[in-house]
Formats: sequence, C-alpha cells, structure tokens
Amino acid sequence: MAFNLNPFKKTSSNHLSQPGLASPSGDGAPPPRTDLSAINFSNSQQGAIEVMEIATGIGVVYEEAAVLYANGNDRDAEQLLTAVFDDPTATVGEGLWMMLLDLYRLTGQRDRFDARVIDYARRFERSPPAWEDLSVQPAKRNTEAATLINLPAALTAQAAQQLQQICVIGRKSGTLRIDLGRVRTIDDQGCLLIKQTLEQLTADRVKLTVFNASRLVDLLSPKVKPGQAENRDCWMLMLEMLKYTGEYSRFEDLAVDYAVTFEESPPSWESKQPLPGEEQSVAGGDSSGRSEEEFFFDNELTGSSSEAIRKLDEFAATRQTVVIDCGRLRRIDFVAAGTLFNAIATFQARGKVVQLHKVNAMVGALMRVMSIDQVAQVMLRG
Repeated sequence: MAFNLNPFKKTSSNHLSQPGLASPSGDGAPPPRTDLSAINFSNSQQGAIEVMEIATGIGVVYEEAAVLYANGNDRDAEQLLTAVFDDPTATVGEGLWMMLLDLYRLTGQRDRFDARVIDYARRFERSPPAWEDLSVQPAKRNTEAATLINLPAALTAQAAQQLQQICVIGRKSGTLRIDLGRVRTIDDQGCLLIKQTLEQLTADRVKLTVFNASRLVDLLSPKVKPGQAENRDCWMLMLEMLKYTGEYSRFEDLAVDYAVTFEESPPSWESKQPLPGEEQSVAGGDSSGRSEEEFFFDNELTGSSSEAIRKLDEFAATRQTVVIDCGRLRRIDFVAAGTLFNAIATFQARGKVVQLHKVNAMVGALMRVMSIDQVAQVMLRG
C-alpha cells in the first residue's frame, strides 16, 4: 500500500481516547485548513517532504505543533503552544493542554509543568496528570544480560531435550532467566521434568529468575486436590512456583494441605519473586526483552527505523490483535509516521486489530495528523 502525503485529508476520529482531542480549540467547530508547505520536515540536508495541505479538523496550532515536535523543533513547538495559552481571548481545549504538559515531561521541564498543572486542575476541575520525567530513557537492568529461555506452549515428555539443554546453558552461564508466559498446557510428565530441571539448576548453583510463574500456578491448580495423594510432582511444582509469584499466604495454605494429604513435611517458604521492574523486562516484541503479549517502541522512530517496523511485522504475523506499548516512545518523525501508517494499514487489511497504548500527546497528535488513528486504536497515556 503506497502512502500518499499530498493531499492527506480525513475527518475526525473516534479512536483517540483522550477527551478533548476532537476540537482542541474548545469551540467544537472545525478549524480552517492548514498550509504546512513551508515547514521543512528534514533533520538533515536531505530534501524536505512537502505537505501542501492537511485538512484534519483538529486545529491549526494542534497540527503545526505536532509537526514541529516530530521534526525535532521542541522549542518552536513549545512557543507555538504557549502563545495560545497566554492569549486571553483564546479558548483552549484539553487536547492542547495535554500536548503542552506532555511536551514539558518530554523535555524534562518540571518547573513549567508544575506551574501549568494548577491552571489545568482549575480549568477541568479534576486532578492533573502526574509529573514523570520522560526526557531520559530508563537504564537497562543487569538482568537483561542473562540468557533468556522461553519454554514451549506444551510441557510434556516432548520438552525433555529442551529442558536438558537449559541445564547445560545454566551451568555455562551461571545466570539464567526462564519465561513461562507461552505455556498453555502441562501434563504429569511435564511437571516431573520441570521439577527436575529446577532442582538441577539449584544443585549447579545457577542464579535463576522465573517470569510469569503465575501461568504455571493456574495450570497446576486443577491438578492439586487436597485429600487425594496423587500427582505429587504437581504439588511440589506448584509450591515452588508460588515462591516465584511471592504468594506467601497461598503457599502456606497449600503447604498445610500437602502435609495432611501426603503425611510428610512440605517444603519451607523462600521468596524467589523477581525484583520490582524485572517482570517488565521479559522477552517480547523488541530487543530489550519484555512481555511477549505486547510489542514495544522505544525512544524515537525515525525514517531510518526500518528495523523496528520489520520486527513489528514479524510480531504481528501470528496475532489477530496487535498491541503496541508506546510508553517509552518519545517521538516519531514524519517519514517514520508514514511508514508506520502503511504497516498498520496492511495489518488492518488482513483483518487485524492494532492498539497503540500509552502514547504521549505530542506523538498522538502526529498520529492523528497522519491518519494513523484511522487504522489503529490510539490510546493516550495519563
């Protein structure tokens, strides 16, 4: 599907979930067309992408500020927005408010943010967004350097070879991460194999982190029946998994049932729950290793970010609903936005639903200008 930049017209959308975006001017009337042909969309000496006219019905300031920010002109975007706020005759809707507040967060301007949120609270009579410094990307955790193993969907006797290989990898590296997020079924033999694998890793003194242990707990729960001395390996594995979920009370209740049912002492409690934040660093849609149910965009998407779009295409290939976490996405430039539109439009043509979560208001505005909200559900961050 080719992406047409000239002209690019659209009507208002219902996909942007942040209230007030349909008419940032606040009066409900569509603004005049905006001529953006004089703006240079290039950050280098390459030729500019000329946009003769974009009629989006969302306001001159709204769309021009979005384009300026996309082009890296943070100061010009801020001056354009604040000029409207400082105009006593202007009526400013919540869409522009969220853009300015997010721009302050994206550029690390805490003092200016604090000064504006007071007026925001008075204007809309509700709590304003909380401060969060989005100007600096969080440092990667050391756990990301450890080898990550995703266990298969079915844990049966067929998984024996893979589990043996895990023990070999663990002995060589000394540190290992296991993600159970893909597991959908487990039988008695699978319980035994997993239990033996964990015991072997412990004996080899491998530093082990287990993610999504709750998945296994849910699968094992129906197999564990108090008073029936059956499936002992399932009992033991479930007790072990509760250590990784940090559910002490549930562990204690199950330990008592185990003692009564099998007439022997249960394992003792030892929390093995991942440290705060580590659950968000499980392998997923990008190289930083996070939840497999979501794809992640980080930092900035530019015209040279073809690898990120390629990975998105691979991620979407096996999914009907494509969830993209944009919580750490600071900016998209004009070229990347066009490429993203083409990719998502292709997904839509295949019957897929695309959801963009935690989008900052500056990026969200450009997505609207570029009609991305017409082919995806765009949900802004708080």
